[in-house]
Amino acid sequence: MNPSRRKFLQNTLLATYGIGLVGENTYGQPQSTSSNRFSTSANDTIRIGLIGCNGMGFHNLNTMRSHEGVKCIALCDVDQNVLNKRAGDLEAKYGDKTELYTDYRKLLDNKEIDAVIIGTPDHWHCLQMVHACESGKDVYVEKPIANSIEECELMVAAAKRYNRVVQVGQWQRSDLHWNNALEYLHSGKIGKIRTVKTWACTGYGRSFPVKPNEPVPEGVDYKMWLGPAPDRPFNPNRFHGSFRYFWDYAGGLMTDWGVHMIDMALAGMKVATPISVSAVGGNYAFPDSAYETPDTLQVVYDFGDFSMFWEQTMGTAVGPYNRSEPGVAFVGTDATLVIDRKQWEVLPEIEHAKYMTDAMPVQKSNGNGLGAHTLNFLECIKSRQQPNCTIEMGRAAAINAQLGNISYRTGKKVFWDEEANTILQNKEAEKLTRAHYAAPWKLPEV
Repeated sequence: MNPSRRKFLQNTLLATYGIGLVGENTYGQPQSTSSNRFSTSANDTIRIGLIGCNGMGFHNLNTMRSHEGVKCIALCDVDQNVLNKRAGDLEAKYGDKTELYTDYRKLLDNKEIDAVIIGTPDHWHCLQMVHACESGKDVYVEKPIANSIEECELMVAAAKRYNRVVQVGQWQRSDLHWNNALEYLHSGKIGKIRTVKTWACTGYGRSFPVKPNEPVPEGVDYKMWLGPAPDRPFNPNRFHGSFRYFWDYAGGLMTDWGVHMIDMALAGMKVATPISVSAVGGNYAFPDSAYETPDTLQVVYDFGDFSMFWEQTMGTAVGPYNRSEPGVAFVGTDATLVIDRKQWEVLPEIEHAKYMTDAMPVQKSNGNGLGAHTLNFLECIKSRQQPNCTIEMGRAAAINAQLGNISYRTGKKVFWDEEANTILQNKEAEKLTRAHYAAPWKLPEV
């Protein structure tokens, strides 16, 4: 693609996705109000339904429920044990009495529900989000938005067609800590940025032994848990939180932590998708583990005038810049800006015994990013404005993560054509961009 054409597409993407809005307000001011009180009357309550009640789904609900003017009236999960426990937790903590469902479609038929949280495994996100939009409900969907690039496109189209508010759970977009760091970046004080480094080096993951298949646990609708994924015998390694280490349902650390950190890299650089992606990795540290996804992975992204690098290691708690948290570093000609969820700092370059930019103290996080993110979603339900992390932003982060995994799985460098929304001249890789649903489930039409 010629440079002028690529620049035109990039500008179009920025205008469409809103990328670059983060951190461009007055320094120190978040995009949404810090108050947890709505301007509407006390009787104007937003009624929430949760689909996928384990892990992050319930955490999102708890955070959302802590704001005023919110009530949870419905829960859905394929595990009756989880469903009953969460219903009891909600009633004990908030007094909410909830309708219980094991089929999300029946929950969506409940016309009393204003908005839903989707906290299911990745392979379910597309179907549930599209169907929720069709039913006239606003959506808070966990990241990554989908388990394939094809599904990402359908989700963007659904939000637009049905005119729904869709907030993606990439909550750093609402965090004052991250916004302040990116505003400093956009000030130009670190010079021209040549490289962006993103990483997740996790202390967990050292032990994940292969386990035999087992009978389906009592109270679990396993066929509904599989849904559009291939039919396989029940295995505890593939169930609940560890689903993310199997390609049928997710994409490992890349689509877990990677989506978060890459999203911040894209916001900082005001871009959406790369020209090319090249990956190398494998299960180097724990070759006898049950992981399908790699425990070690490095990916290089070419954006034309800068490169982006992703690094992941499981079972290694210390990452780049001696950080114990997943993070992002913007490497400029005058300084490097390093950010994670706990702090951000500027590491100046030195020339002629002088700093090339002003030194400053380490900036500590003291906010509640997830709380600000769920509040922003609730505010947008009432105002009908675009949320801080739109479905288009979720698409961009997911595509970058998916391309990294596709390059790893095929062992080849891949070239992305944003205009055609496809991988160029690589049929094997292009096939991995598609969703492959098991009958009777079908990819939704938008």
